[in-house]
Amino acid sequence: MSTVPPGVYALATDDPERLAVVGPDGCEVTFGELGEAANRLANALRAQGLGPGDVVATMLHNAVEHFEAVMATTQIGLFQVPINVHLTPEEAAYIIGDSGATALIAHDDLARGLAPVADRLPSARFAVGPSEVPGWADYSGWKAGASAEAPSDRVAGTYMGYTSGTTGRPKGVRREMPPIEPELMITFFGALLGGFDLHPGPGVHLACSPLYHAAPGNIAAQSLHLGHTVVIRARFEPEDVLRTIEQYRVTSSQMVPTHLHRLLRLPDDVRKRYDLSSLTNLLVAGAPFGPEAKRAALDWLGPVVWEYLASTEGMVAIASPADAVSHPGTVGKPTGEVRILDDAGNDVPVGDDGRIFFASPSAFVYHNDPEKTAAAVRSDGFATAGDLGRLDKDGYLYLLDRRDDLIISGGVNIYPSEVEQRLLLHPDVADVAVIGASDPDWGQTVIAIVQTEPGAVPGSALAEALDRHCREGLAAQKCPRRFEFRDQLPRTPTGKLLRRTLREEVSAS
Repeated sequence: MSTVPPGVYALATDDPERLAVVGPDGCEVTFGELGEAANRLANALRAQGLGPGDVVATMLHNAVEHFEAVMATTQIGLFQVPINVHLTPEEAAYIIGDSGATALIAHDDLARGLAPVADRLPSARFAVGPSEVPGWADYSGWKAGASAEAPSDRVAGTYMGYTSGTTGRPKGVRREMPPIEPELMITFFGALLGGFDLHPGPGVHLACSPLYHAAPGNIAAQSLHLGHTVVIRARFEPEDVLRTIEQYRVTSSQMVPTHLHRLLRLPDDVRKRYDLSSLTNLLVAGAPFGPEAKRAALDWLGPVVWEYLASTEGMVAIASPADAVSHPGTVGKPTGEVRILDDAGNDVPVGDDGRIFFASPSAFVYHNDPEKTAAAVRSDGFATAGDLGRLDKDGYLYLLDRRDDLIISGGVNIYPSEVEQRLLLHPDVADVAVIGASDPDWGQTVIAIVQTEPGAVPGSALAEALDRHCREGLAAQKCPRRFEFRDQLPRTPTGKLLRRTLREEVSAS
């Protein structure tokens, strides 16, 4: 069995009739068609004046066009910035502006939603879909006018995902790409998926998570480079996932623990209704995944569940199905060198807690945030995403906390300071703390603890008003599920908020 992936570009020429993508509507796209679309888009972007190092932002639903953008940008040296389709116009405009994007591709409904911030968008913007959007060019017509031949002077591009910044604003994780051919990056992708026992050849990957997220989007694209067919679903629906696995004989998928919880809660007769025997590799990450739930998934599906620890900053560890049995609770063996350091930067003894640092194979910076970069990337090449953990005597890694304050709900990163800044705009809020509390379905749920201004009346009416206030300025997934009221929030004499104290109090109650 070859371990070198053929790659989409070679398959487009060598095996053009091979099925590459099945869209949410059932449309089928071959590797030949995908390769042609990627070439046309790459040439159209070049004609627009974009060159190596430039940025293209995409705001797309789960659809074939996502992969067109990936395969176009990664062969002409561009950075692709996928944007969460649930963001408010203000939130999306911030990322587009901060990234320095000079072109924007969005589905037509999302493009219309960006009308309030149109003056902050790139002039080169293209709407995907049948309807016209004022101020936007038609994506299909623009792309069709470009050459279908492979672009000249091909050079690898990459993904630039956004994560939290020091102010709570998202920050781009940027890796400068060396001037190498795209095929060299494809070889790296093959080695990465090989760590999950995924190899070139026949295979069907189910993409049922949002493709704008780093893990599902990247793993689906890398599966295409292996020569696997990718079946896209518009959203995660538990029984539909089982039906799709049976219908397309799915061999792999990427999910978050919330998905597994929802699948495990299906009635037994529903779970037994579908033939899932084709599934060999189910990759799980994005939130804490308790050993009890993982054991239940293994008992149901067999030894197919692979957990891993990663972030936009890099891959850290992979736990095979066997690891889950031999070392319950582990996130696996590190994929490279990992060190556990104390606050002074010293290595801690085996078994002790500390901050997880990993050897990053390619240096990264937080775009436009040198202070955050300096705090995360050491001079010796080790970097951290801020996670706390420990290594046992066998070299297995255990995750203790997902960064100090970050809330992960349903696999989505929620940044407390961003929610707090929104709440502090309300006239009845004097001080506020946003924390995550354990939730069996979502991993964590968002709670806002509010100190009111004098004269404001704490209670359900104010909670409803604050909820409306949040929803007017934040994506729904970021809005608190619960509001609590306190006379005073715990802070140090220097003003630092004691979140851990609040988390312990909420947990105890």
